[in-house]
Amino acid sequence: MNVRPLTDDDLPALAEFLARDEERLTGRPSRIAAGDVREWTSYAKLEDDSWVHEDESGMAAVAWMHASDSLGIGIVAVTDRAEATGIGNELVEHTERSARRHGATRMHQFALGADTYARELLASLGYEDVRRFYEMAIELTERPEVVAGVEVESLQPDEAEAFYDVLDEAFQDHWEHHSTPFAEWYERHAASPNFDLSLWFLIRSEGEIAAVARNEANRNGGGYVGALGVRRAGRGRGYAKALLYHTFAEFWDRGMPRVTLGVDATNPTGATHLYERVGMHVEAENIVYEKALV
Repeated sequence: MNVRPLTDDDLPALAEFLARDEERLTGRPSRIAAGDVREWTSYAKLEDDSWVHEDESGMAAVAWMHASDSLGIGIVAVTDRAEATGIGNELVEHTERSARRHGATRMHQFALGADTYARELLASLGYEDVRRFYEMAIELTERPEVVAGVEVESLQPDEAEAFYDVLDEAFQDHWEHHSTPFAEWYERHAASPNFDLSLWFLIRSEGEIAAVARNEANRNGGGYVGALGVRRAGRGRGYAKALLYHTFAEFWDRGMPRVTLGVDATNPTGATHLYERVGMHVEAENIVYEKALV
């Protein structure tokens, strides 16, 4: 097989590869597109930390990784025609080797909940199932009513760092949150073709930003809630619900009745229950596997 790093030019083909894999494993149509994989791979330095195995039929297996503090985070996907070749073991080892080079002492691998090959492969390599994440969706049939009495604004560029500060503070309570410097965080999002500050919403309390939602169009088959956060002092006031309904209404107005997001299945702030109350449902489950790197 030919082995090489991923490039940005590969993203459409990678999206098709992952979509076929998801459809094979879940039995339902996949909505993965190039914009999704562009976001997923944006944390990685592809020339150093990604690998594509190609055979006569095209992509047979792919992996990439990035490090955050002392944690390495990897994705490995192997098509069914290549599962018996040992490529999966090789790619996991590549991600671990790169993680060690970045100073990581632990490794996380993400896989679809339905992927028994990944579960057995990772278990054989010393990984344990440590966390579940849900992909949740809503298919709107009408424009939702926004929450009365709560003013929602779109972000203005001069308040981007204040927006980030609220989001970073809100996620301090979340599992494995690793803060990123504002400039690096903003530059990565601004480089995305889906970057649109008119879809980044905020709510103020006593003149200060108290809650925020960072949204993107054209992700996962429609609108996407990339991050939703409420400062501790602002919780319990209905701000998250107001941001969600405002987001749903905006996507409806833009011709995107489908809205999705990802959430920790055991989110400490009860976000999963909130999303269910506003009409969202679990569409898929992803599993995080962990291993200590020695």
